[in-house]
Amino acid sequence: MNSNTPIIEIKNLSKNYKMYNKPSDRLKETIFRKKKHIDFTALADLSFQVEKNECLGIIGKNGSGKSTLLKIITGVLAPTSGEVKISGKISALLELGAGFNPELTGMDNIYLNGTIMGFSRGEIETKIPEILEFADIGEFINHPVKTYSSGMFVRLAFAVAINVEPDILIVDEALSVGDLRFQQKCYRKIDELKKSKTIIFVSHDMSVINKYCDRIIWINEGKLVDEGTPKEISKKYQAYMIGADYKRHDYSQIVLDDENQDISPINNLIDPLSDSLDVMGDNTALITGVAVINVLMNQKTSVVESGELLKILIRLDVTQEIINPIVGFTIKDRLGNIISQTNSYVLGEKLTVIKPGRNYIFGFEFEFPSLNHGQYTISPAIASGTQEDHQQHSWVHDAYIIQVLPMGYEDLSGVIHLNEVSFSVLK
Repeated sequence: MNSNTPIIEIKNLSKNYKMYNKPSDRLKETIFRKKKHIDFTALADLSFQVEKNECLGIIGKNGSGKSTLLKIITGVLAPTSGEVKISGKISALLELGAGFNPELTGMDNIYLNGTIMGFSRGEIETKIPEILEFADIGEFINHPVKTYSSGMFVRLAFAVAINVEPDILIVDEALSVGDLRFQQKCYRKIDELKKSKTIIFVSHDMSVINKYCDRIIWINEGKLVDEGTPKEISKKYQAYMIGADYKRHDYSQIVLDDENQDISPINNLIDPLSDSLDVMGDNTALITGVAVINVLMNQKTSVVESGELLKILIRLDVTQEIINPIVGFTIKDRLGNIISQTNSYVLGEKLTVIKPGRNYIFGFEFEFPSLNHGQYTISPAIASGTQEDHQQHSWVHDAYIIQVLPMGYEDLSGVIHLNEVSFSVLK
């Protein structure tokens, strides 16, 4: 095969289904020639290529068409229209149960799968020791597959899939049911296979996608939304999944610190807060908006990674004069544990008086700490007094949700200190 020829080529691929409310409608439609179905499009005019020895990630929410696409690539389903060109032998680990006969024993299924892949009985027997060693399910290999737990099934299925010498290995979420040690064993094997095989990963686990894939395609409602590097596409996808925007903003033109000037560009960056949020305070001041800015890329974001230079903007309205105000924020994990926090007082930035009748915008610029991937919340606050003795005016719990990409895996113990935080009054 020419090294420049894609190993998989998908052109204008579509898959449509006829959806019937009840089985009898299918018969009525045939007899009376009157439409009784609803047309459902699982894939719509999809086109992309996979290069030899590339590791491609396919992401998308449930029901986006990922599994349908894989079934067409593996030949389980036929497309409604379009072309699928495969230049190699495929081994696929799809949803649990696919490719195995539940009535047969594990050993019988090894022979069955090997025969389907074109191996003779003698060739299959040479591979059995490696399959059994990798699967490590003991005497269950001689029991019917229908008696297996999901973990045992995936052990055998993965062991078979990697030992039938495929050119292309497809893995569709199945590894998520295995125990941790077996998952790590599988990923070590995938690391090894990446050197000489083409791999397609379908997963909701962005840590897997970012670590192993060279490129990502994002599918939504059967259509190709975007494709590119894991870092770029996973940010856009995770922002989409939590209902956040991921758009570029020209934030470099913001003018600072003119009391009489309405600085609309910076106001446009800040998201208004939801009425459903829990707020604690005496209403002397009210926090009305929060934004997170990626400073180097000049864009508002809710998807971040360790080491990014960020600026958190906090906007508030003041109804009464506040002497010695303190503005700050807290970062909490999904269980509500405080991960990090800071404020203008501990940073040595003394604010004298803020006055009613206008709104203020405060900024905290810092390098984002190394956190485990997942969702975190930002809770902004305005108080007055000192760190030890203060009165709370407005504290908004979990005002802003951020998604941290899987770049750091450090164990979190206690509160993390934010390094080199700079504080500013922006408006």
